[in-house]
Amino acid sequence: MFFLTAIYTVAFIDRQILNLLVDPIKRSFILSDTEVSLLQGLAFTSAYVVFSPFFGRLADRANRRNILVTGVIVWSLGTISCGLSSDYGTLFASRVVVGAAEACVSPAAWSMLSDYFDRKRLPRAMSIFLIGPYLGAGLALVFGGLLIGAAGGVIGGHEIFSGLEPWQFVFIAIGFPGILLGLAALVVREPPRRSFANEGGAAEIYTLKETLVFFWAGRAFFGRFYAAMTGIIIVLYALPAWMPAFLMRRHGADSASMGLEYGALVLVMGTLGVLSGPAIGRWIEQRGHEGGTVIVAAVAALALVPASIALSLAPTYGTALAAAAVATFFFSLPQAMAASALQLATPNGMRGLASAMYVFLVAVVGLGIAPTIVALFTDVVFRDPAKVGISLSIVCASSAAVGAWLAFRALPHYRASLKRVAAVD
Repeated sequence: MFFLTAIYTVAFIDRQILNLLVDPIKRSFILSDTEVSLLQGLAFTSAYVVFSPFFGRLADRANRRNILVTGVIVWSLGTISCGLSSDYGTLFASRVVVGAAEACVSPAAWSMLSDYFDRKRLPRAMSIFLIGPYLGAGLALVFGGLLIGAAGGVIGGHEIFSGLEPWQFVFIAIGFPGILLGLAALVVREPPRRSFANEGGAAEIYTLKETLVFFWAGRAFFGRFYAAMTGIIIVLYALPAWMPAFLMRRHGADSASMGLEYGALVLVMGTLGVLSGPAIGRWIEQRGHEGGTVIVAAVAALALVPASIALSLAPTYGTALAAAAVATFFFSLPQAMAASALQLATPNGMRGLASAMYVFLVAVVGLGIAPTIVALFTDVVFRDPAKVGISLSIVCASSAAVGAWLAFRALPHYRASLKRVAAVD
């Protein structure tokens, strides 16, 4: 559990550090918001979505520990390459490498967790593992802010870093610890595969055709639920992508102090949200409502609508941070429950692919398109970088509203899926 959570945390540090460096990179390469958003979204996601199904199927067949060890080393090298980039094309290609390697995390780790923990403990285990994105996003901002502040002295005092911009130094410094973590993760034990419904017995091995037939038969749940979580994930990726730029442009915050403050907020509220999900889900189910995992997602999406609107209406830096804190809590609240719902609604030998399909669909819209939609509103609709907060509110509030509606629609089909899994196992 410690190593899997650490790997996921490092993945998000390497993925999200770019968000703090938007304006410095824009100045270095003379870019628009839309061009930067392609680094945040398309460059990463294009590889992420291509490799997710591959890693999903591989996680159902191969040693999942080895998949993760290789992945973390490769994406860490990709992050270092970002820091060595001297033009936009090289930086774009480096982000592609990071995205391709990070596609291994969810399929392999989710599958391992479902074999480490029984049905009752899985939601809590998932919630601990899914602290990773919020630890990673928060630490990226905190350490990024500290590294930016220290970059001038380090670059000037060490010949090996001479000629680098501060933002390049940040990428390099962030990338190196991941290589060490990848090597250390060799101590993780690959668990035997087992079935929930068969009292922990050995899991069945399914062909690709059997797997696709199962998902097609359950499309009423999987389709609605994947789409609902995509609405929430849009908020999860759009808000951290543009909140730093919004705070600096609208409220005059400097990158170093804002990184520390917003980073601490993401770390605390994200962790609190993801750990609260299983407790709230249990509370709901103890009151006779089956499917607490899906109900939590629906309620969280509904709460994100007013929280997102409040972002652009906040009159001061402090109130903007408060609105971001509420939004961070609610977009993190259903993440562990969503992961658990997919594992519980899928037989063991299909869970890697279920995770990969979720990651694929969510990444295409949430990770790949969300930052660019916000940028397009800012560049094309408002034609004013200072109005990025309004763009953020429009995109986040509308996607959350659609997500809430779809999650409520998915609930009865989730209950039916649980019965199908018991019959298949």
